[in-house]
Amino acid sequence: MIDTVGTDYDTGTAAALIEALRDPVAIIGGDARIAAANAAMRALIPGLRVSDMLALSLRSPDVLDAVTRVLTGGGSETTIWRERGHVERVFEVTVGALEVGGEPASRRAVLTLRDLTEARRLERMRTDFIANASHELRTPLASVLGFIETLQGAAKDDPIARGKFLTIMRDQARRMSRLIEDLLSLSRIEQNEHLRPVEPVDLVGIVGHVVDTLTPMARDGNVSLDVRAPGELIIKGERDELVRVAENLIENAIKYGAREDGQPSSVEIGLIAEDREAAFIVRDHGPGIPVEYLPRLTERFYRVDAGASRAKGGTGLGLAIVKHIVARHRGRLSIESKAGEGATFRVTIPI
Repeated sequence: MIDTVGTDYDTGTAAALIEALRDPVAIIGGDARIAAANAAMRALIPGLRVSDMLALSLRSPDVLDAVTRVLTGGGSETTIWRERGHVERVFEVTVGALEVGGEPASRRAVLTLRDLTEARRLERMRTDFIANASHELRTPLASVLGFIETLQGAAKDDPIARGKFLTIMRDQARRMSRLIEDLLSLSRIEQNEHLRPVEPVDLVGIVGHVVDTLTPMARDGNVSLDVRAPGELIIKGERDELVRVAENLIENAIKYGAREDGQPSSVEIGLIAEDREAAFIVRDHGPGIPVEYLPRLTERFYRVDAGASRAKGGTGLGLAIVKHIVARHRGRLSIESKAGEGATFRVTIPI
């Protein structure tokens, strides 16, 4: 229903038109009172009431000043309004003139809001991603260049130093290689995220293959892998991507579930079918993750302990890759953990 008050035929017609628009739109009368507002505007500002002064509903000096200038004969203006709340939202506000009857006194202002929140968030993510990727590459690259210069100079004839430096350079080069490989993988997954896989694959076979591959690593860390699974579990999926999911989750559980004192530990791996979904569960018994960090674990380059992650060969992209693969398979990733009680990662994918 159109929300208007005290309108003549022309303003009423304009009110009917704005009701069909998806963006929040309001018409402001010459007395700076709200003459009409569409459903999107009323949903955005629940306290907005037609016939009230605009300043009572929208407390933005920049927007109110722009409306005043337009009502007094100025041209169209655009400004930014930030809605302060639990989550800040950013709107581009365009104020244009609506002539009614051709007299200056009958001029109205049309207020149109365009939500920029998501665009700003994506831009910030892109900027942060480039900055983080550059930082992650710059550190090992600087290390390699520094050791090359040392080997060309003071350590040129020192075989002990040369062996030590070459080992470090190899490790840093491998770190850069892993990072670039993960970046390329993430890019490929995002490009295909809208395409749902259609080939049938056996999730039990995939996880079994990954467990066999990672068993030597687990043995070196004195970690046992306890697998419980049915004979097979068929889903529609991309085999290589699902292998990547299993590798990342099980390898992380081995790395962070191993005890520092060398005592035995275990990683529990489960596969079950429930309610037309396949669930893949990995639980470790390591130090766990404080609850406040859980919401950010799947962000690119986010680490709870950056030093420990790099020392274990992590790039900070593993869980981001898992999240995007699971999303492509129309599944869900959930993480449960408490400090000192280990962590449980659960992936569910439709059967």
